[in-house]
Amino acid sequence: MARIRSIDGVVPQAVDGPWRLTLTPPGAWTGPGDLSDTADWIPAPVPGTAAAALRDAGLWSEATPTPIHDQDVWYRSPLARSGPIRLRFEGLATLAEVWLDGVPVLVSRSMFEAHEVEADLRPGTELALCFRSLKAELDRPSKRGRWRPRMITPGSLRHVRTSLLGFMPGWCPEIDLVGPFRPITVEPQHLGLMEADLRAIYDGDAGRLSARLRISGHPASVTLRCDGRAIVLTESAPGLYAGTLSLPGIAPWWPHTHGTPHLHAVSVEVDGTTIDLGRTGFRTLSLTRPFAEGLALAVNGVPVFCRGANWTPSDLVGLGTEECGTLVDLAREAGMNMLRVPGTTLYPASEFYDLCDAAGILVWQDLMLANFDYTHDAADFTDALAREVTGVLDRVQLAPSLAVICGGSEVWQQAAMLGAPRTVWADAFGSETLPGLVADTRPDLVVVPNSPSGGDLPFSPSAGCTHYYGVGAYRRPLEDARRAEVGFASECLAFANLPEPATLGQRRPADPLWTRGIPRDRGADWDFEQVRDHYVGLLYGVDPAPLRADDPERYLELGRAAVAEVMEQTFAEWRRARSPTAGGLVWFLRDLGPGTGWGVIDWTQAPKSGWYALKRAFRPVQITLSDEGLGGLYIHVHNETAGPVDLRVALTFADRTGKVAARAERGITLDPRASLTLSSAEMLGRFFDATDSYRFGPRIHDVAHARLTDTDGAVVAESFHFPGTRPVTPEAIGLRVEPVAGASVPTLRVGTDHLALGVTVRSSAARPCDSGFHLAPGSDRLVRFPGCQRLPQGMVAALNSRESVRFGHDA
Repeated sequence: MARIRSIDGVVPQAVDGPWRLTLTPPGAWTGPGDLSDTADWIPAPVPGTAAAALRDAGLWSEATPTPIHDQDVWYRSPLARSGPIRLRFEGLATLAEVWLDGVPVLVSRSMFEAHEVEADLRPGTELALCFRSLKAELDRPSKRGRWRPRMITPGSLRHVRTSLLGFMPGWCPEIDLVGPFRPITVEPQHLGLMEADLRAIYDGDAGRLSARLRISGHPASVTLRCDGRAIVLTESAPGLYAGTLSLPGIAPWWPHTHGTPHLHAVSVEVDGTTIDLGRTGFRTLSLTRPFAEGLALAVNGVPVFCRGANWTPSDLVGLGTEECGTLVDLAREAGMNMLRVPGTTLYPASEFYDLCDAAGILVWQDLMLANFDYTHDAADFTDALAREVTGVLDRVQLAPSLAVICGGSEVWQQAAMLGAPRTVWADAFGSETLPGLVADTRPDLVVVPNSPSGGDLPFSPSAGCTHYYGVGAYRRPLEDARRAEVGFASECLAFANLPEPATLGQRRPADPLWTRGIPRDRGADWDFEQVRDHYVGLLYGVDPAPLRADDPERYLELGRAAVAEVMEQTFAEWRRARSPTAGGLVWFLRDLGPGTGWGVIDWTQAPKSGWYALKRAFRPVQITLSDEGLGGLYIHVHNETAGPVDLRVALTFADRTGKVAARAERGITLDPRASLTLSSAEMLGRFFDATDSYRFGPRIHDVAHARLTDTDGAVVAESFHFPGTRPVTPEAIGLRVEPVAGASVPTLRVGTDHLALGVTVRSSAARPCDSGFHLAPGSDRLVRFPGCQRLPQGMVAALNSRESVRFGHDA
């Protein structure tokens, strides 16, 4: 059912406590009768985890996490309310038992199910929870699967509905997640809305809100309201009220890259009592081609190039949601319009979907199934999984951001890569059962059986959805992003992404603890730092190994720049009008812990070089260049917005000092949600060896620069192409900075006489709007510092510049 947000403005009340926690050996206490006040009880945050409580008490460290799964974890709290109440447990990790005044009221064996308990309380009732040792459960003899994943251990996890976070060595910190990690609320039992089945439907012109409400008692009036309009529902069966509210001309919901994510309040009034059901959006979602040819989505009939990242919890220790808003805002600022929640993590809190609804970001939601041979033939497992799926969809029944439901991560791939035939890896759950479960609650969603899946082998790059690591982990050349003909990359571009210096502090590659923060695939003889180093050598023609030892600062800067360059170039390739690629989601949005993790945002929520690169690559109005060999350079201009744009395109070929070899410029008008491709020959009106393919003589240019400006002359987007390795040898390039007087937001003008590569703008006091960009010879760039009252202090540098330049009030 849809979530009840409040009743006459009153929201469900959290059980305030005070909550206390203690640990015991497995099975030492059988129930509340064994609770001892002499035990070491410590204060505990709820919602929260045992790890967070122990950390706050100085008994556990995130840097060197100690096991918790090998013990029973007990929580207790008095309840202030009395009389008939309803207790709701949003998430209990994982094997939980609940008592009220010593009377057992609930047993839960899934981290992913919510529960309700009704009771009549006396004053001072004590609520007690026990989270039984997960290790003891995993150590029990169990039937082995047909295959065993190398990445996750132990294999018995396939029988337990819990997050795999903490069980993947080399992939994430080994932190044990135990406790009431989602809210526990209490509210009085009342007459009123018991269940709400709501469907937001849009046909391209009008919206319809269909409702089936189960209401206790015998109300005289039940009214459904949305967008300032209302309909009185009729009783179609005892206690069941139904009707459809027509909403002609309602403003639709769009991904923010393509329009405005309009949301509309929904409420029900029962005999004068107003029940707030949140907000919803009206949109259509469809496939633009058969799934087997590559997943491709259209929203409201408009094809959408989906780009973004894979979501991870914003707080791996306490599983809190405080930082969710910051991360969603950063995703939106970077131009991301899709976030995927992979099956190796956990279902996000409801607030995550609310944030994505408001931000205009589509959500791809995996079921929490990954890699294992799950027991779909066991009735208890399938029943629990069906409840889990239904519960997740009920919580987000009105969320327009939810777009894709996927049957899990790398289950099919794992079996196929171990040589199993299709009859083994293509399970009926993902292809047959899941679509039926989704159709019952959210028929507007796209169902993907597994990620990856869709081809003769589930990881075929051009079919369905794929986990594409050709460019990246497999160290293929950048051209492989085109050669692979990727359909939709639900995972891609994994690197050991270096944090900015402010986060990295004094840690350097020579530090003995350095390697602890580098992700690696278990059993592999390489890690993702080596992947990054490979592209340093490929792009800049330098050997990163000696550089790592002799000049670590230079090594780090080239590593940051290489990741940014690869990400920007790959997405430029995939966004070409003739590209078969309809989406790409980077692996990850945020690091799970300190170090050089996969995230483009570090564990302190600070963006890394990859984030800035994606922000440039994901612009809704964009210009890119592609190397077409003997065909020259192609210029691609995209306008994903809802209105036409008048633009000016300039293409310049020059050497690094700014000596122009060829140049052309023209005005264009681009229709809404349209693209235009121009060849360099078409722009120049003559032959020019733009890609250095013919080589009739010495190459006379070092860089091709495409610039897109609006009617006021403001730069909208830029793109660069280098016919050889990037010229990063430090030299005098005339790098300069100056504050822009009178700007409404503190702004820095960064300019250069010669070509400037990988220009970084850094300040310990503020985050710039851009960093790591290239500057064409003789050009400049305006860099703003949103949220600042005055220009902060900082430094500007470039990969190929001998000098760096300070800025700020005492520069």
